[in-house]
Amino acid sequence: MRKVLTGRSLLPLLLGLALLLSACTPQAAEPTPTLEPTPSPTPAPVPAVFALACYPSDSFHPITGTNRTNLLLAPLVYEGLFSLDGTFTPQNQLCASYTVSEDGLTWTFTLAEDTFSDGSPLTAQDVASSLTLAMGEGSLYAQRLTDVQSVSVRSDTEVEVTLRAPNGALPALLDIPVVRSAGEGLPPLGTGDYAFAQDGEDWLLRRISPLPSGSSAPEEIPLRSIRQTDDLIYAFDAQDISLVSTDLTGTNSLGFSGSLETWDYATSVLLYLAFNTDSGPCADQAVRRALSYGFDRASVVVSLLSRHAQEAALPASPASPLYDQDLADFLAFSYQSMEEGLDQVGWTLTDGVRTQGRRTLSLTFLVNTENAAKVSIARHLAQGLERSGITVDLQELTWEDYTAALAAGDFDLYLGEVRLTADFDLSPLLSRSGALNYGRWEDEETETLLAAFRAASGDGRKDAASALYARLAEAAPLVPLCFKNWSVLTHWGQLAGLTPTAQNIFSGFDGWTF
Repeated sequence: MRKVLTGRSLLPLLLGLALLLSACTPQAAEPTPTLEPTPSPTPAPVPAVFALACYPSDSFHPITGTNRTNLLLAPLVYEGLFSLDGTFTPQNQLCASYTVSEDGLTWTFTLAEDTFSDGSPLTAQDVASSLTLAMGEGSLYAQRLTDVQSVSVRSDTEVEVTLRAPNGALPALLDIPVVRSAGEGLPPLGTGDYAFAQDGEDWLLRRISPLPSGSSAPEEIPLRSIRQTDDLIYAFDAQDISLVSTDLTGTNSLGFSGSLETWDYATSVLLYLAFNTDSGPCADQAVRRALSYGFDRASVVVSLLSRHAQEAALPASPASPLYDQDLADFLAFSYQSMEEGLDQVGWTLTDGVRTQGRRTLSLTFLVNTENAAKVSIARHLAQGLERSGITVDLQELTWEDYTAALAAGDFDLYLGEVRLTADFDLSPLLSRSGALNYGRWEDEETETLLAAFRAASGDGRKDAASALYARLAEAAPLVPLCFKNWSVLTHWGQLAGLTPTAQNIFSGFDGWTF
């Protein structure tokens, strides 16, 4: 049997040979060679399977469903008349073109040629029935369509939408999925790149449309079954699913771990302060306007929300073309401006306290305790007011007590959060009949400017927005703080090229690197 010399047995022989050679030949010694062990072959990495989560016990229907994890899948399977880009600007999708009547009430949408996943053609009846379903009670889209009076089929390729009041930004509200019924109990058919399919008891998404040249998007996407939130966290931490979308500063923010990459995207979720304009010191417009300068947005965004938000001095996302940066700069945080404004209306600083005659400037400030981030924000903002001599009674209330106090008007200001529609309509917050107008703001000029903003379209919409925002800056019924970002979380190094938007975390999916 041939004996194999190992590194250990070979080394003495080599050393002996080196000594012998050095004795016979008087020359400088050569360095002793260093023996490197033969490296073991490294197994090739196993490519990670791109997989997503689903709740199979809940509905996959993109209009009537309510499970957020299932709804996140919708943009891969369904399309709307329009899609919204990262600036909340509508882009034509199933709509080829549209016309609007002179009074702005009747919109006629001409459909692009397209087919559902079973090959059947898209028709105006499919679009009309989908929009009508979205208007129904309980639909996630019902609130945005409250001004739609009717939806009708004008021809095989034309759908007519009639409004109760003009809205020049109606296309921004029509990213609603268009579906065709697939039979009882089954997910409806869509016109998107993928379709729901089953492999035994397991669900998957199967590619329907051809992949563009150079795309590495998967032909099939397994859907891992989830039954409860803990399952979702475990599946992601174990890398059984490839991504999750979450509000990292939300009330029920989930605790994901590991080496993660975060892909933030802008939302229309506004954090704001609103004043009681009906009674108390904040019924004075000059006081409100002065106070509006006293809230440090940058510290809220950077220190308290870990940059998962964009500071905003106007009630439109900074990502939107409606945002007037010059006006926003004029309204920027400044303790000096706040203090000068209060001095001008007689609230002067005496022995560290703001007084007007015998009255002390004291504010009741409400915050809901269900969200830890909001409580931290409210405490920080209250401290900022107190350093300028304002007495602040910060009341940290349960949701029930918080909403009751708002309804009763038992506050001077409160910290609120609202998800605005993509047209950034402020009617719920500022109109006389607005469901969120807890500050009881009533102003004829604001009503007129709100109506003009809603009716405006094209280039005139930005001008109408600026006029409205200028009035709000003057009257200060509310103070915008920031618009929240949500986040897509992925495992480090597994995905690249993500460009998520608020309406579609899979935006640009075919261009991702997997």
